[in-house]
Amino acid sequence: MVDKNRFLSVFPLIKGKTVRQAHAGFEKIDGVPTYEHEHGRQGFFGKVSHLYHLNPPTDFTKIDGPFKPYMIDSNKAVPTDKTDPWGSPITIMENSDLKIRISMRTEPMPFYYKSTDSDDIWFVHRGKGVMETIYGPLEFDRGDYIVIPRGTIYRLVPETKDNHFLLIESTEEIQIPDRGMLGPTALFDPAMLVTPEPQPIEDNKEWVVRYKRQGQYTHYTHPHNPIDVIGWKGDVTPFKLSIKDFRPVNSHRYHLPPSVHTTWISNGFVVCSFVPRPYETSEDALKIPFFHSNVEYDEVIFYHEGDFMSRDNVNEGYISFHPGGFTHGPHPNALKRMFKQDKPMTDEYAVMIDARRPLNISKELGEALIEDYWKSWQHK
Repeated sequence: MVDKNRFLSVFPLIKGKTVRQAHAGFEKIDGVPTYEHEHGRQGFFGKVSHLYHLNPPTDFTKIDGPFKPYMIDSNKAVPTDKTDPWGSPITIMENSDLKIRISMRTEPMPFYYKSTDSDDIWFVHRGKGVMETIYGPLEFDRGDYIVIPRGTIYRLVPETKDNHFLLIESTEEIQIPDRGMLGPTALFDPAMLVTPEPQPIEDNKEWVVRYKRQGQYTHYTHPHNPIDVIGWKGDVTPFKLSIKDFRPVNSHRYHLPPSVHTTWISNGFVVCSFVPRPYETSEDALKIPFFHSNVEYDEVIFYHEGDFMSRDNVNEGYISFHPGGFTHGPHPNALKRMFKQDKPMTDEYAVMIDARRPLNISKELGEALIEDYWKSWQHK
């Protein structure tokens, strides 16, 4: 059998005028303003080339056809669980590996829920309450991730009315990524994960458990509360982590790719957390995300809180969608600021989802879908 990896030693090649260190010192090459563009494979950790343009690679004036980026204002999404306690979250986009959904549940679930289709990640954009699970309750607040394994019975019980949740449904198990040479406590110490203590509920009333299998609901009626567990042991459990407990990897001389912020991993996609971090201090270092076209992965970013350094006119609750291979990077005003940052740190919280297979956007988003988002890169 031929070892394909042995052919990697042929590269890299260097042609024409370049800089030696990626993401640094390219503002001008031989006195000519240039723009670096990373053409990468395998989610920033595979093969890569850097191209040096005379003009921004996002300087397009027209796009005809379906291959283009979108912005979604999820604040304008209309999930049925916003007004109907028996309602459900709305699906924003999906593929065979995952569904990305929005919930705005205002009332406690009048039922318990059990999915045999997915592991579920609930990210709390806005709201406060308790996630009752068969393992015990998990209190939640703004900025919390709650990871629920497939087959877990649970019930969302918000204490607030103005609620907004990002829900990621994964067809495979959600896991913590290998930190490699960084060590097992990098990004967050596993001891920061909050797991539930059993608190059996005995209310002697009839309860419905809504089962989900192959996208369809079946309702089981029980003569008692199914949350009657007095103890548990093992390594299958729901758990919680606040995005504010995520500790990013940083370099003071070089802008690292977003993959270093990977928080959760599954088959076919990763979830990354962007949190405040120091700006690079080296004078020649790029201080914002570089232009890139990540061919194999669709990129989705949910903007949670703060001032989003690489974007213009993006608000909390917005969701950007950049299909795999679409060249993107900082917006024009952010580009002007890239070597002139006078703030010591970024001020943003966001959740990024990189999906290996193409995502399909829902056709039922109505005014929540911003179709001319691609124009935001035009210089005005």
